[in-house]
Amino acid sequence: MDLPVIDLSPYLEIAGKSAGDSTGLSDHIDPEYRGLCLEVSRSLRETGALLVKDPRCSAEDNDRFIDMMERYFERPEEFKRLQERRHLHYQVGVTPEGVEVPRSLVDEEMQVKLRAIPKEFQPSTPAGPDPKWRYMWRVGPRPSNTRFQELNSAPVIPEGFPEWQDTMDSWGYKMISAIEAVAEMAAIGFGLPKDAFTSLMKQGPHLLAPTGSDLQRYGQVGTVFAGYHYDLNFLTIHGRSRFPGLNIWLRNGQKVEVKVPIGCLLIQTGKQIEWLTAGDCIAGMHEVVVTERTIDAIKLATQQNRSLWRVSSTLFAHIASDAVLKPLGHFAESPLAARYPSMCAGEFVEQELAIINLKGNKAEP
Repeated sequence: MDLPVIDLSPYLEIAGKSAGDSTGLSDHIDPEYRGLCLEVSRSLRETGALLVKDPRCSAEDNDRFIDMMERYFERPEEFKRLQERRHLHYQVGVTPEGVEVPRSLVDEEMQVKLRAIPKEFQPSTPAGPDPKWRYMWRVGPRPSNTRFQELNSAPVIPEGFPEWQDTMDSWGYKMISAIEAVAEMAAIGFGLPKDAFTSLMKQGPHLLAPTGSDLQRYGQVGTVFAGYHYDLNFLTIHGRSRFPGLNIWLRNGQKVEVKVPIGCLLIQTGKQIEWLTAGDCIAGMHEVVVTERTIDAIKLATQQNRSLWRVSSTLFAHIASDAVLKPLGHFAESPLAARYPSMCAGEFVEQELAIINLKGNKAEP
């Protein structure tokens, strides 16, 4: 199946006219636009994913970002390791390949669920830690006073990339803006005030976290670059990768290979939105694997003398570390609400990371 594509332009136009009003848009929105909001919430609930087209995020912006990241990941390992911050659990700077461990390898509860998945929808089995690199770059302002300083560490800038900060911040802010629009639309679709989610995102530890996978070295069908997992944050957004390979699982258990049209962005649900909706949305499961379509893209890139590093322009949007995670509004009355006890978002993140850290590595957010 193809995921729906939502053009954010009509919503952005009407939202601009009602700026500063946290509830009025929900009350007076045109039925056509309300229908778009309902479509957003429906897709997040039923599929855990959504494709959007945001006029503020162009294909050229995505290309500029991927071009720079390809050049970075192509640098020698000894250069890239200068940006490694292991003592901060890799939450800023570079994460080398072989560090991130798929949750499915160490989470016994998830392994039980995996065995229940029909064979045709089973995820690929990773041989060990993910053979991909990742770069962590914080986006947006951070709180001056927080209980969770480690989650709000200063960014790391590699030498020889004078455009680094501008390119990272520009693309990061644009994707955050798209997430905020989707979060408002989802809130309206769920019957909540339009700022129900975005008010909790202010000064959150949002993380631009592109991955780099060396297809020249690991470009064999079946290679697992990101083992079956969910994201622990609120919503995750990706620009279009130059190499396919992302599979997602719908709420009904069906496995779907994602195809992102040029100029579109992919949004996926994380664990924090599951918490805020008492499980009405669930964190979407996904993996990145080399497929036959990936091989076709490798052959074309080789013919065109392009980079064989698969870059994902991934951004993790978070609830603010000191904000309280709990079912919102009418979701607090859900029979499932007791499964989602009230806690600080930063505490929740630390608990999630600890599951993998106890095994000697970090969890993938």
